[in-house]
Amino acid sequence: MLIIRREGLYLVGTICFSTELRWSISKYDAWTTRRREDAERVASAVGGTVMLFNPIVNQIREACFN
Repeated sequence: MLIIRREGLYLVGTICFSTELRWSISKYDAWTTRRREDAERVASAVGGTVMLFNPIVNQIREACFN
């Protein structure tokens, strides 16, 4: 899964009926996608980094797309 991290926090989404972003300290709360294009677009918009996350084994690392 792909998630977005910025300054040690993970993007959850927007607050209902607002454009304010909601962030969490837990990567398990993060918004996820499998689409590289979506993750890159969102990361660019919020100033974050795309991360690869495997919740089954609790592994996370920065995504490197060539």
